[in-house]
Amino acid sequence: MRRPLRNPARIVPLAFLGAIAVGTVLMMLPASRQGPDPAPFVTALFTATSAVCVTGLAVTDTSTYWTPFGLVLITLLTQIGGFGIMSIATLLALLVSRRLGLRSRLTAQAETNSLGLSDIRQVLLRIAATMLAVEATATLLLAARLWLAYDYPPGRALWYGLFHAVQAFNNGGFALYPDGLIRFVSDWWICLPLIGAVVIGGLGFPTLFELVRQRGRPHRWSVHTQLTVWGTLTLIVIGFCAMLTFEWSNPRTLGALDLPGKLLAALFQDVMTRSGGFNSVDTGALNPETTAVSIGMMFIGGGSGSTAGGIKVTTFFLLAFVIWSELRGEPDVVIGRRRIAAASQRQALTVALVGVALVGAGTLALIGLADGIGIGAALYEVTSAFGTAGLSTGITGELPALAQVLLAVLMFIGRIGSVTLGSAIALNTRRRRFHYPEERPIVG
Repeated sequence: MRRPLRNPARIVPLAFLGAIAVGTVLMMLPASRQGPDPAPFVTALFTATSAVCVTGLAVTDTSTYWTPFGLVLITLLTQIGGFGIMSIATLLALLVSRRLGLRSRLTAQAETNSLGLSDIRQVLLRIAATMLAVEATATLLLAARLWLAYDYPPGRALWYGLFHAVQAFNNGGFALYPDGLIRFVSDWWICLPLIGAVVIGGLGFPTLFELVRQRGRPHRWSVHTQLTVWGTLTLIVIGFCAMLTFEWSNPRTLGALDLPGKLLAALFQDVMTRSGGFNSVDTGALNPETTAVSIGMMFIGGGSGSTAGGIKVTTFFLLAFVIWSELRGEPDVVIGRRRIAAASQRQALTVALVGVALVGAGTLALIGLADGIGIGAALYEVTSAFGTAGLSTGITGELPALAQVLLAVLMFIGRIGSVTLGSAIALNTRRRRFHYPEERPIVG
């Protein structure tokens, strides 16, 4: 007997798995890799997972290992993963048939974090338009700079601009240079467009749409937009100050730069840590204090419904308000003159604690699979994979195959886990017809 699909959010991980499987097969084709031999299975699997899950971790030098065909595949997989597998399928169905069934609407709603069903058509079209507009703008700015200042031929400049613009908006992090973007550490015309694209992509589409709809009226922002915008700005300021303070005199990172260069490099690396994935300094040379801050930023990630990973800004700051209210003895959690539902508080707590458990278990597993790796490097690598940040201390390519598979699994969970878990909790909420007697256990 055919069982109805009770929770459409369950389709999302299956769709991502399908995209990863297809991407792995294509990355294993001889046409995808430089040289006579095709890419090994684990290398192709890791790269396809990293692209579809918009992470940017790589076990090879992207610029020299893959052919132009392979690089185009990485770009397409990143674009598909950032937009959303089911969002693309739903949009195509909309364009072809001009109508959507309830199941398609529910699935698209689960993946895009839309608040209603009636606006799915408009939401998907707006997402596509926003993505194309931001990527086109960043592409033109980057291509013009590479052409005019670095003497790239126009075709090559356009390709490099497009590749990095797609990676930036989708918070991917793949780069076409062996050193990442270190060669552009002091170039404002390269770094600022990438920073802008990463921040816009990391805010999340629900937040972007409300900012446009309520422009000039921040007092009318929803709690979600308030948490996302002010939380993002707070994290950017904290990360920027931490990067400047801890790396100011480090000769291997910011120490050799002048004042404008220090400011730009600190801002760039701070923004990229929260899921952007690019690096303009050697992340393996960061001081321990900076590494610790970076781990926290990668774990938090970006906004809900965005191309960024992590437990999300909204989750983190909602829990901060919960703690503050509890410390003050307040019976309700109030944000912006709005009382936060108990169900939302439980969802945030669940997502955060599951994230902590996955990162902790993944760190222990990575230490066991990779001989000689320290707990700091393992924690950084695992958090980067789970938060789909794409940053590394330089050990990814040296890890054994099983350890790389572990990171691939964490990337997959980090990309779809919070969305699926949050949607599943919301959609599976049930009402009891009775209540048990209340009891207060000793806490603390």
